[in-house]
Formats: sequence, C-alpha cells, structure tokens
Amino acid sequence: MRITHVDVEDVRFPTSLTADGSDAMNKDGDHSAVYVVLHTDGTAPDGSPYAGHGITFTTGRGNDIVALAARQQAQMLVGLDVAEMSADMGGTYRSITEDTQMRWLGPEKGVVHLSLSAVMNAAWDLAGRLAGKPVWRLLADMTPEQLVDVADLRYLSDVLTRDQAIALLRAKEAGKAERIAELERTGYPCYTTSAGWLGYSDEKLRRLCQEAIDEGYRHIKLKVGANLEEDIRRCGIAREVIGPDRILMIDANQVWDVPQAIEWTSALAPFDLLWIEEPTSPDDVLGHAAIKRAVAPVGVATGEHCHNRVMFKQLMQAGAMDYCQLDAGRLASLNEIVAVLLLAATFDVPVCPHAGGVGLCEMVQHVSMLDFVAVSGTREGRITEYVDHLHEHFVEPVTVRDAAYVPPRLPGYSTRMRPESVAEFRFPDGPYWAGRLATP
Repeated sequence: MRITHVDVEDVRFPTSLTADGSDAMNKDGDHSAVYVVLHTDGTAPDGSPYAGHGITFTTGRGNDIVALAARQQAQMLVGLDVAEMSADMGGTYRSITEDTQMRWLGPEKGVVHLSLSAVMNAAWDLAGRLAGKPVWRLLADMTPEQLVDVADLRYLSDVLTRDQAIALLRAKEAGKAERIAELERTGYPCYTTSAGWLGYSDEKLRRLCQEAIDEGYRHIKLKVGANLEEDIRRCGIAREVIGPDRILMIDANQVWDVPQAIEWTSALAPFDLLWIEEPTSPDDVLGHAAIKRAVAPVGVATGEHCHNRVMFKQLMQAGAMDYCQLDAGRLASLNEIVAVLLLAATFDVPVCPHAGGVGLCEMVQHVSMLDFVAVSGTREGRITEYVDHLHEHFVEPVTVRDAAYVPPRLPGYSTRMRPESVAEFRFPDGPYWAGRLATP
C-alpha cells in the first residue's frame, strides 16, 4: 500500500460572529484548519479506503498560506510505502524537516512549521489506522527505544541525551498496564475555557460558569488583558459562582510587557489564581522567568506559541514556566511533542496542553494520555484544556464525561473531518463563504 496523492483544504469557521475564541490578542478570529488528507491505494477491513487526516490550527486570514506550504511538504510523502513509513516515523519526519530548500523558510518556526504539523499529523493518523490503534496507544505500546527514535532530540543533548531519554522511559515501564486501566476507568482530567472568552457578556460568563460547575468541572479559565477594571469584575463574577474550593486560571494571550504583566497579575492575585497564562511575548524567556519570580505563588503557564522544542528547553532551563502548554498544531506533530514531553519529565514540569482551537482537543487528548502512561507516569498537577465548540465537524469527536477526556478507542489521531463540513466551510468557494463573500 502506497500514498498515491494528497488533498489540502483551507477550512474556516465563522467563530468571530459569536466571539467564541475571543481574547485580548485575538478579538475576531475565525477558527480555521489546514486540513491534509494522505490518500492511499489500500482498503481498510471495513471496505473504506485507507487515508490519513491531519490538521493545524489558525485564526483565519493566512490559512491559505499555511495550506500552500503544506501542499509542498505533503508531496514529499507521495509514493511512500505506508508500512515502511509507519515503521520509521522518525525517519519520515526527518525526510521532510531536512529538505534544505523548505528549511530556509523557517527553520522550525512560522508558516512552514505549522504546515509541517498538519502533514505529519496526517501521517500519524495513517500510521494509527494501519496499526488498528488510537495514536496514544500506538505510542504507549512502543518500547523505550522505539519511542525515543520517534522523538526529535536535535539541539537538546546539553540537557537530554538519547541514553537519558531511554533511561527515563524505562523507569516508567513498570505500572504502564495499571495506568492504562486507570485511564480507561477514569479518563484524563480537563478544565474548561468555554465560559471565559473575553467577548462574552457578564451574564453569559455567569451562566456558563454555573453550567461548568453543573457538569463537574473544578478548573475554569478566563481570558484577561484588555481592561484591568473589567478583569477584576469578571474574575469576581467567576469566583463568586464557582466558590472558594474550585480552581481559577487566567490567560492574557501575550498582550503585556513584563512590568505590566507583574502589575496586572498582582492585581488579580487576590482571586486565588492557579496560573497566569502567556503573560508576555512567547519568545521572551527571561521575561517569563522574571514574571514567575515576581507573581509567585501564582504560577506561570506558557507554550502554545513556542515555536519548537528548543524554546521549551530554554524556558525550562531558565526556570521560566510552572506549566508546559505545548500545542499540537504548532509543534511539528508527535515527533517534536514527544521530545517536549521528555524535556518536561526531565525538568519535572507538568504538561497541561493548550487546546483552544478547532481540532486541538481531538489531538491533545492523545498527548496527555501518552504522557501519563509512558513518560511522566502521573496526572498529579496536570490538567488538559477543553473547549466545547466545533467538535461536531469531526468524525470521531472527543468525549468528555465528568470533566475528563474519555480515551479514544478508534484507530488514528481523531483528526478526520466530516466531508460535509469541509465542503460547507472550505474557503473561499464553499457554500458558506461563497455566500458571505458575495453579500455586499
């Protein structure tokens, strides 16, 4: 069975109309996906064609640029034997990342890194489907050596060598079966951001906080950073509704300079915050470290806009993060994600993935479950984001029960979108956008 051709679609959802996803930095985003499908000449046991489906996340304009880069990269996989590709996903990843002409456009950041994520996510989805396993289980079932060979450990050997990574994973081998059984029984804990988008009214904030409590959530996150007085009022509403025993987090989405982040977070600290997320530029390692020292015991969470594993290494080396919020659509798929999980375990930093965008929940559930089963071996101090919108566009959407992700059981990476959704919201010629763009 070989990969025969590739489809890449620019799919955009009009979330700006309802302020879903709104924050201090992204006030009017339309949550969007570059959707990559790797087609093969093979047929699955149920008679359907074998294909791999991958996405990355953007907020609208420019999604077409990422899609163009993804087409270039995905073409490198056409003609590959699927079994051989799946047996060497580390080599498959390197075959794309080491292309010298595409590499010049990054390297390992920006558009070509976002596009690489979509392409490799599709390859991993295909590998999971071929193995008949959800991706979290495919990776968790690997030997330590196999899992390390997946990971991109380049530029990390000053803090993490291949031998050290293997030793770390070997130390977690005992108890894997018990952790898988526990995961199947209780799921992986999540928090909700759905109540706290910045564009929501106070009434909607109050109502959604109460609904979150009624659904069993103990952790709720609010967007902040546009106006301090309004943030004080909104945090007061949330704390009033959720009570003193539940956990409140805030997210500034990078809008502050370092002194402002310290001042603003300190003003909101009386609301008993677990963390301030993305308090300043995601590139400012030393700024994050200064904020972390100044606002403790409020923790600093960051990572959704970290370009690559090297930035995570530096943030951890500098003691600049309390919570690692990797993004499954920004890092170069699971090859780089596994490297970050290994770094986080080395530095004892809890991994709490970001999932505030279309398809991210579908992917990060696999990441957190892999971390628990095979890498960190614990869920203590860890909580994964959940946002309750746009899941209806996926064939295998996430299931959350009692504020916990239910482990996916179907093969793949949970990234296959419904054909009718792709057709409807394809930009610019799908019926939704064609009609909207035609309206004066």
